[in-house]
Amino acid sequence: MADLPSLLLVDDDHLISESLAFVLKGSFSVNVVATREETKRLLYTLPILPNLALIDLGLPPRPETPEEGFSLVRELLTFNPSMKILILSGQDKPENVRHALTLGAVDFIPKPCNMELLKARLTHQLMILDAERHQPQIKQKECGLIGESPAMETLRAQVQQFANSPFSVLIQGESGTGKELVAQCLHLQSQRADLPCLTLNCAAFTIELLEAQLFGHAKGAFTGANVARTGFFEEASQGTLILDEIGEMPAALQAKLLRVLENGEYYRLGETKVRHSSARIIASTNRDLREAVRSNHFRADLYHRLSVLTIKIPPLCERSQDKMLLLKNFQDFYASMGTMFQFDEAAKQGWMEYSFPGNVRELRNIVIRLGAKYPNQVVTKAQLEEELETNFEAEQLSEDDSNSSIVRQLQTGGFSLDEVLLDWERHYINAALKLSQGNLSQAARMLGINRTTLYSKMQRLSKGED
Repeated sequence: MADLPSLLLVDDDHLISESLAFVLKGSFSVNVVATREETKRLLYTLPILPNLALIDLGLPPRPETPEEGFSLVRELLTFNPSMKILILSGQDKPENVRHALTLGAVDFIPKPCNMELLKARLTHQLMILDAERHQPQIKQKECGLIGESPAMETLRAQVQQFANSPFSVLIQGESGTGKELVAQCLHLQSQRADLPCLTLNCAAFTIELLEAQLFGHAKGAFTGANVARTGFFEEASQGTLILDEIGEMPAALQAKLLRVLENGEYYRLGETKVRHSSARIIASTNRDLREAVRSNHFRADLYHRLSVLTIKIPPLCERSQDKMLLLKNFQDFYASMGTMFQFDEAAKQGWMEYSFPGNVRELRNIVIRLGAKYPNQVVTKAQLEEELETNFEAEQLSEDDSNSSIVRQLQTGGFSLDEVLLDWERHYINAALKLSQGNLSQAARMLGINRTTLYSKMQRLSKGED
């Protein structure tokens, strides 16, 4: 069993999970859990992290909705960005399928499923993982940052400028933009390149387990601590420690992290011996930490300590000229998997117009899916649309129809331009908030306004509805 690929199976229906584990046990080492919390505890105890996950969307405490499953997809990818997540769920409405794939899932299989089909899909993802493991080593100068847009040129220049600085770096960017890749580039281009570079996700553990991961723990320090363990600070030594999703770090640990940043001192959990760290800290987040500071969810002194140097990674919607370049890159990378296809002109235009809310991760997964479905074929716009979160062929009136409609409205009387503009404003703000999952900063960027302006508009619209 030790040589079998490890598979994480998350489903609260014990009959289904036991049946799946029985069928798959000859091909995979299956780890079965029923909830998000059980998943976190399991991942902490496993000696080798699974690179494959098969999860249901309807999980406790709200199995009737897909929200828990969506949240688990986000958490698993922050915990292990290379994990291949397949959804196995009866909640297979088109909007659920598209949203799960946008978040980073690589496949969606409706329940009930054909077991041979399931095995084939899992085997296909193993082949992709194998191709990624044998990726040629990234050149230290380039670091795999692909793009010719001005935003990417600025990003590369910042990485080169900050790489050798001893100060902490805060990397900000939406999910799927490549924050961990940028962090690794900072390490590779620094004088610490030959020293350890470790990544710890601050959103993946309970406060007790996160503290133990960071600082290590003594034997018996908490339930399940059967042996003493070193922490990430100790293992990183004088290398680099990447703290992903730093905005999710519990307040009680923020003070302890600040102490390490200020004087290098920390304690293992359950010990009184002072230890010291010389690791360089690179933190990343998709949250607006300044807003978190204002709302007292993040320490101001820790924020200022982490953000001595700041890098903002642009979302893919601000890098339109890089979309075709990224398409070719992933096609070439996965060429052995048969991902070569072409777009017709309409599909190519749709590709350029699509906003990619899941950013580069979503683009990569779409390339893989299109390659698997249409190898060596010409992909049409309709075929492309099936893979996208938002239908870019929105219902629109032709210019003539639109003008005729406007004339009729004006001739009818009782027309109010202010009301029409407010209605359009409300629709666009609601759409942006939905796409950004309520993140005001991301929504403001989509709308091309600053966050303060967006907040004022929302307040005005809210008063208008009272």
